[in-house]
Amino acid sequence: MAEAGREDPTGWFERLYAQASRGAATVPWDRGVPSVLLVEWAEREQVDGAGRTAIVVGAGYGRDSEFVAGLGFRTTAFDISPTAVRDTRERFPDTTVDYVAANLLDLPPTWLGGFDLVVEDMTVQSLPESLRSEATRAVASLVAPNGTLVVVAAARDEDQHVDGPPWPLTPSQVEAFAAGGLERLDVERIPDAVDPEVHRWLGLFTRHTSPASAEGVGG
Repeated sequence: MAEAGREDPTGWFERLYAQASRGAATVPWDRGVPSVLLVEWAEREQVDGAGRTAIVVGAGYGRDSEFVAGLGFRTTAFDISPTAVRDTRERFPDTTVDYVAANLLDLPPTWLGGFDLVVEDMTVQSLPESLRSEATRAVASLVAPNGTLVVVAAARDEDQHVDGPPWPLTPSQVEAFAAGGLERLDVERIPDAVDPEVHRWLGLFTRHTSPASAEGVGG
């Protein structure tokens, strides 16, 4: 998988999901539950999505997406793999989520600046360094005025080399989500509850129309 990710930075996702659909492979990030950090943030901030929109980047099999929809958001979720989208719809036949096949590096223009909540959970880190800046800007471009971006990613030190995929994010790479008019609210480096040697980022960013009128999703 690592070699495929380096040589074919986006196409290998569809091949993996297609193999998994036939029972010939497993998807290693199919953890069966939504991101713990996303859930903890939503509970801490008492997030209420009623009347608001959300989008989940690289939705995979939809666990984050279903959680976000359960908060009341009108939720769109996309993945580059059409097979992932098809299989996720089958997993959740009664879902309210709009699952769509789309490429983060070629987003529909109508999505830009269109979502009150954007969830990026370990998608950008699956792309090689050569695409990192482009992918980061694309994620940031989805955030609506007064909207919030939640970033969850594996963490590494600035000078730490990894032979991915995935390529965990450095501090500067997490801070880079403050792009295209986004501002940093908070970035935490959090040790894993099971393995304290493993750390993850929880990054929160917002787009203000003006300092006086800005509100976070939880506000």
